[in-house]
Amino acid sequence: MHKRKRFRNRPLGDRILDVFLYAVAIFAIVLSIYPVYFVLIASVSSPTAVSSGHFLLWPEGFHLTGYQFVLENRKILTGYYNTILYTVAGTALGLAFCIPAGYALSRRDLPARKLIMKLMIFTMYFSGGLIPTYFVVKDLNLINSRWSVILMGCVSVYNIILIRSFCESSLSEELLNATRIDGCGNGRFFFQFVIPLSKAIIAVIALYVAVGYWNSYYNAMIYLNDDAKYPLQLILRQMLMTANNATDIQDGELAGEYLKQVQVVKYAVIVVATAPIMCVYPFLQKYFVQGVMIGSIKG
Repeated sequence: MHKRKRFRNRPLGDRILDVFLYAVAIFAIVLSIYPVYFVLIASVSSPTAVSSGHFLLWPEGFHLTGYQFVLENRKILTGYYNTILYTVAGTALGLAFCIPAGYALSRRDLPARKLIMKLMIFTMYFSGGLIPTYFVVKDLNLINSRWSVILMGCVSVYNIILIRSFCESSLSEELLNATRIDGCGNGRFFFQFVIPLSKAIIAVIALYVAVGYWNSYYNAMIYLNDDAKYPLQLILRQMLMTANNATDIQDGELAGEYLKQVQVVKYAVIVVATAPIMCVYPFLQKYFVQGVMIGSIKG
């Protein structure tokens, strides 16, 4: 009641502006949420309703045809295992490499600090390309090795820059000097002070790297030859291609019915691929927001 009364006592122009801003915010929320909601309800709706392409607000019928097609494939469990392995190992290595690098570059007493930073930024814009990279991986005997997928995406200069900016804005020189008076060395300061005080940015970087590994299939497609080592995304891609090729083989009405099934399968594949990482995000959301905002306001 108090909020309503305070709203009514405000000038008319302010009230109109508030209503307009709330309307725009609600509209933006609907535009953002509905595609995800549509994929979810389409995955359990009847193939006929999905293939018609009309606007869906709730499931029409209840069919698990798409999930049945996806989960009956034994390669799905293998893909999940490989993807979880790549995600966990790649995220751990990414944090192990990027956090010390970002912290070191934030220290003003690091020799050749600016030169190292310029060289790292140079790699963000210029690279050798796919063919030279492939030959490097081949010379390292990493072709058809799980390490080729893990190592190729664990280090990101962008993530190092984020960590450096966080350390510069959140870890003061006074704290380092105070610990030095007590006899604290660089290694002890990093593990006992930097890591505990950097939980927010660590959570952000972990989420960035984990999502990248979870959605990645390109490196696996280039460097892996064994289906048993394929990540989930690549296996799902193969399943969709198989379903589409089977549709091309069908004739007449049978092709039309099969095409309807394929549409449902596509939405089920999206849910199966994105559900695990979406379940993890709420637990990291508070750290994500805090880590992104830290350092954005000076003063």
